[in-house]
Amino acid sequence: MQNDFARPILSVSELLRSVRDTLERRFPLLWVRGELSNLSRAPSGHRYFTLKDRGAQVDCVMYRSRAAALEAELREGMQVEAQVLVTLYEPRGRFQLTVEALRPAGPGPLYERFLRLKEKLEREGLFDPAVKRALPPHPRTVGIVTSLAAAALRDVLTTLARRNASVAVIVYPVPVQGEGSAGRIAAMLAAANARAECDLLLLVRGGGSIEDLWSFNEEGVARAIRASRIPVVVGVGHESDFTIADFAADRRAPTPTAAAELATPARLDLLRKLEECVRGLAREMRRRLQYATQALDGCARRLVHPAQRLRNAEQSLMQLRTRLALALGHRVHRCTAQLERLQASLASLDPTAVLGRGYSITRNAAGELLRDAAQTREGERLFTTLARGSLQSEVKKKELL
Repeated sequence: MQNDFARPILSVSELLRSVRDTLERRFPLLWVRGELSNLSRAPSGHRYFTLKDRGAQVDCVMYRSRAAALEAELREGMQVEAQVLVTLYEPRGRFQLTVEALRPAGPGPLYERFLRLKEKLEREGLFDPAVKRALPPHPRTVGIVTSLAAAALRDVLTTLARRNASVAVIVYPVPVQGEGSAGRIAAMLAAANARAECDLLLLVRGGGSIEDLWSFNEEGVARAIRASRIPVVVGVGHESDFTIADFAADRRAPTPTAAAELATPARLDLLRKLEECVRGLAREMRRRLQYATQALDGCARRLVHPAQRLRNAEQSLMQLRTRLALALGHRVHRCTAQLERLQASLASLDPTAVLGRGYSITRNAAGELLRDAAQTREGERLFTTLARGSLQSEVKKKELL
């Protein structure tokens, strides 16, 4: 016991610092091969992930200065070779690897399964955009398929309540991780369709490793989504997480919260649209009233009281009479002048008119006008017309020229 008490007593910090120094001396910079999982990116730009194989896993950190040199974006399930420093994170007493460099080493087994199933279902047309259903623009009831213990459920409920509290919500509880969860998810989707209570279904869960999300990479879940008569929005994990369910869904949301935002229009947006409709309706009503008023004014101008119509007709008749009298007077005047001209012309042609100037007209007994003495014979009775009266004579002698 004396020897134990003689040894120095270390603080936790001193102990961990000693362990860290031992690890860093024992394991200099080296290369490690493994599969990426639990990828996350901090606001600082540092990358955190797990490097694992079939038997073990270890936490890793890649600081921003090193991550900036990456040639390709990291993906869940990616097989990599990492140049690391073995160390201990003293504030939490956690063993971890500090990654200095990273290069691809081929996909991991889970990721290979993911790619094979994705290719198979894609060939079958399960992901064809033509088979995707349109989301209802104004769902009255939204169903949420997820675990009751999931933080994603709280996020979705909060978002739906904030955007449009009038939308009814039905939760279909189901485990979203672990053995048998894929089959139970598929069964719950079928049950929700059989109950036919919703206009839209949200299949959601929070982020996690590729193993945590694997239920959403099972073929049965993908086929249940496509068999659903109700449109399905899938919001699983983070924006960088992709599952088979995302490709099978009618709409993929990058997060559960985004799925809730896709599900319902915001109440404020609806109110703004309603206000626009009201303003448009008011404008149209004003336009139609203006047109109707103008049409009414036109009709009013054309509408005349019967007494006024009689007065207008009487006035028109008087105007016609005046015009007719004027026209008739002009016509009589013209006819009188023409008659006088004709009379003058006839007077100038009247054979009796020359009698007043000392001429006479002589006819034989047959009434023939005599112009030549040769037309008579001696002893013939002649009749002579003078300006006043007439004479009868007998031819005693004729002289011919």
